[in-house]
Amino acid sequence: MTVARTICLGFLSVITIGTILLMFPLSLTDGSWNSLVTALFTATSATCVTGLIVVDTGSYYSFWGQLIILTLIQVGGLGYMTANTFLLILLGRRSKVRYRIALQDSLDSAGLSSVSQLLKSIVGLTIILELTGIFGLMTIFVPESGWRTGIWQSIFHSISAFNNAGFSLFEDSLMGYANVARMTWIISPLIILGGIGYQVMMEAFFALQSKLKKSSKRFRFSLHVKIVTSTTLMLLIVGFFGFFVSELYNPNTLLGLSWPNKLLAAWFQSVTIRTAGFNSIDVGGMTTAGLFLTIALMFIGASPGSTGGGIKTTTFRVLITCTKSVLQGRENAVIYERRIPIELIMKAVAVAVGSISVVTLSTIILAISEPNLEFIGIFFETISAFATVGLSTGITSQFSIFGALVITLLMYAGRVGILILMAALLGDPKPSALEYPDEDLLVG
Repeated sequence: MTVARTICLGFLSVITIGTILLMFPLSLTDGSWNSLVTALFTATSATCVTGLIVVDTGSYYSFWGQLIILTLIQVGGLGYMTANTFLLILLGRRSKVRYRIALQDSLDSAGLSSVSQLLKSIVGLTIILELTGIFGLMTIFVPESGWRTGIWQSIFHSISAFNNAGFSLFEDSLMGYANVARMTWIISPLIILGGIGYQVMMEAFFALQSKLKKSSKRFRFSLHVKIVTSTTLMLLIVGFFGFFVSELYNPNTLLGLSWPNKLLAAWFQSVTIRTAGFNSIDVGGMTTAGLFLTIALMFIGASPGSTGGGIKTTTFRVLITCTKSVLQGRENAVIYERRIPIELIMKAVAVAVGSISVVTLSTIILAISEPNLEFIGIFFETISAFATVGLSTGITSQFSIFGALVITLLMYAGRVGILILMAALLGDPKPSALEYPDEDLLVG
């Protein structure tokens, strides 16, 4: 039982429990037994914080079914190993080194010296941000739906937004609130904060604390934080302008909105398409240019140690920096006056190549098994599932049972991570004392 297998089996266990619970009549509004494929698809989508659905969450599932889905979202967002280790700490038990290493791999964070403090900070920060979102959303939902329904809608959407899950209790996601600026300015920060990772938020907190205490020692942000924040900001800006230009004259998306609401919808889509999966416009009605822009941003995804998926912003930035260095004739990849180790470059290449291979193979399989669906829709759905985004052009429910199972496997692979999944399948590498001579070859 290696570390990678511990993480993979942990997620499988949560998905299995969720599938069983969602099959019971108590979970459905009509009191009937749920089908295995629907329950499995929903449980995987919730645990992997994806948001793809084959049935409408708000009308198909009862309150208890929705509560089960929300619990799976929370556990999946925090990560199985995070939740499990935190429970061990609460019970006063000492976490084993193997579990601490698994936690490090699941969060992609370095150092094992203060796992207990890290976990408490993560859970505490999560509760504070989700509660802030709940109180903010209550100002919208309570006047519309009353206290009981409004509070539940606020809780559900706040947790779903922060965990970048994209699940909504409304059939059209958040399209009914495209003109409500307050909704955008509440949901957007939750999505962004959930997608940048806990390390960035914790370092920002320590920097603010150091400034308030007027410490004589200057706080220095890590290279990770600098790359994540700058890359995230760049992608948000590119997504905003790209989506605004590509959809400005599209009657199915932005054309019918006022200018302030056009800008608002373009910004919200730029925020949500990389990680969350909410939508305030009709994704199925987007232009081809808009769909391809969305596919590219979904594939990049969120940041390491966050609730989002994709190949991650740091991987994307390392690959871009390496490409730039080669074009400039440099031997080293340098970011913010720091040289990137060859081990990280190889890891970034492995993540990119592995992800592209999985997406390509899955798209081919789905194109063969679903000949009645358009290629762009299949490709979009494949990227959305693997990057655990959850956006859809509206074809999710049209997949056959085989197609739905392929999408289910993609969501699982995207959530645990391609490297962890391959390590779980292949096992730990055997050490070798052999070293081979270098030899050049033609590339490019």
